[in-house]
Amino acid sequence: MGKGSRRARTARRAETKRKVRDVFVGRPFEGMAAETELIALREFVPSATAALTLAAPPDREVILATVLPGAAAGMVRSDGMAYVGLQVQTRSSDISRDIGRSLRWVLDAEPGDVLAVPDTTGEPEAGERLQDLLAVDAAIEPQLHADFSWWLPEGDDASGEVAMSLERANAAIMPTERIGPAAYWVQAGEKAHLRWVRPEPENEVLKALARLSARGELGLGEESRYAGSFRAHGLLVPVWDLDPDAHAREWIEPAKQLGVRLEEALASLADEPLNAAERRSRDGLVGRQLTLR
Repeated sequence: MGKGSRRARTARRAETKRKVRDVFVGRPFEGMAAETELIALREFVPSATAALTLAAPPDREVILATVLPGAAAGMVRSDGMAYVGLQVQTRSSDISRDIGRSLRWVLDAEPGDVLAVPDTTGEPEAGERLQDLLAVDAAIEPQLHADFSWWLPEGDDASGEVAMSLERANAAIMPTERIGPAAYWVQAGEKAHLRWVRPEPENEVLKALARLSARGELGLGEESRYAGSFRAHGLLVPVWDLDPDAHAREWIEPAKQLGVRLEEALASLADEPLNAAERRSRDGLVGRQLTLR
């Protein structure tokens, strides 16, 4: 067999390797203690920040942000504070890699620098994903904000495009409060919801929800009802409709009690398969898929 054939095979193997490495990653934050919070911050929390714990100590502190001015992928404020944005238009098949590249960028950026979109130039390389750059066992503690004034250093006034972007962003905020781990109360117009990112496999969550539903234990009390669920980055996000006149703090204890019931139902699945009534409940829950708007 000639050298030309061997070169062709080598080229094909290299191309195959490249394609395998660049396949769609359906659960981009898998393996991280902060997975559920990252999903919530990316998908539906409007204005929040969280300090990141990097695997290797950097020369500067890096803050994770839901949204940056102009939906930028990264920026360094004039005071030197570095931010990485979550709610951005990703450019590759792996959100974790895109955000990881933005994180690498801000570590070397100068005050006033802005990365408009994730840097996805070049072939995917090892060590670029968030799982490589962050301490995977470190949780994050999101700090929620009523507006986006944190875009600017304290005492600075917005002007020009930043001022317009700030005004538009503030106007679009839906009041949101964190009432438990990855559990968020959201005031959406005339309605209020609990959106709860669950870390367990989707099928297991659905079975546990079905078990609670069959027992009449799926709600959070009066003026609440299970609305359905949606998928986000490989995990299930159940949603409950809540009384819009009640304050978020009034749902903290009911949500905690529901969490206990859900954990017990999940634990029981290993020894107690769903019975006929529970299977019917599961079929009904599967049909209640929501679209987040």
